[in-house]
Parts: sequence; structure tokens; C-alpha cells
Amino acid sequence: MNHAHHGHHDHFAHGASPAQDGHSTQRGLNALAWSATLHCLTGCAIGEVLGMVIGTALGWGNLETIAIAVVLAFFFGYALTVRPLLRDGMRLRQAAKLALAADTASITVMEIVDNLIMLVIPGAMDAGLDSALFWGSLAFALAVAAVAAFPVNRWLIARGKGHAVVHAHH
Repeated sequence: MNHAHHGHHDHFAHGASPAQDGHSTQRGLNALAWSATLHCLTGCAIGEVLGMVIGTALGWGNLETIAIAVVLAFFFGYALTVRPLLRDGMRLRQAAKLALAADTASITVMEIVDNLIMLVIPGAMDAGLDSALFWGSLAFALAVAAVAAFPVNRWLIARGKGHAVVHAHH
């Protein structure tokens, strides 16, 4: 994923938190937090959809399906952060460390929330891939997960952590 869309947030690029930077506003912090949240949501959604499709298509139980979806969500979430860092010439080890620092809390919150929602919606996990219940439940679960992860990302970025760490390298 190209992080060029974050260029208008250069005041965070040197590790300055919004509380330290007199030019930043709450609106700027919120915009950066939503951008980070949507970035994590993209990776989670790719992994969740792929995992749910694989588990459902293979007739796996809820535990196995959720397990593969979670693994894939973390994989794709981290990959979307690592890819542009590697493209910019960073070594894999350093890029991986940054991705872990930037994405772990957000992806964890999203995965807990979206999988709990999928489990509590009656029939969602057992619905077929051709079912509106399955896709509607998954879309709803991911949307709620993004809302749940936003304050986590906002809190981290305000303290120079989370995606603020990655932005320092762009």
C-alpha cells in the first residue's frame, strides 16, 4: 500500500505528537487516526474475507475458520505496512519491527471485535458464501471493528506511537 496519501501529515513525520506540535489540530489528529485505522482495516478485511472464504468453502468449524482468518488478517495488515518500507529501501528486519509497532494494537482490536460479532450473529459463521447473511455480517463486523480501533490508533498516534512511527520513515 502506498503511504503517499499521508503526505499532508508531515508534522507527525519527525515523531512529534499532536500534543507537542503547536500547528496540529484535533481534526488533523483525527484524520491521521482514521487514515491509520482504514489502513489496518484494509489488511484485516483482506485477511478476514480470505480466511472466512477458505474456512467456509472447506467446511471447517468456527475455531479453524477464525484461526486462519486472524492469521491472514495479521499477515496482510503487516504486509501493507512493510511493502512500501521495503520499496523505499529499508531492510526487512527494520520494516518488520516498524510494522509490528504500528499495527499490532489496531489489528488485535479489529480481530477481537469482528470475530466476536461474527460469532454472536445467529447463523453468520454457518452461512454459505452465497449468503447475504454471511457477507452482510462480515461487512458489519469489519465496520464495527474499525470504529473500535479508531480510538486505539488515535491514542497511539497522539503519543508518537503506532502509525506515527511508520510515518517518520516516509
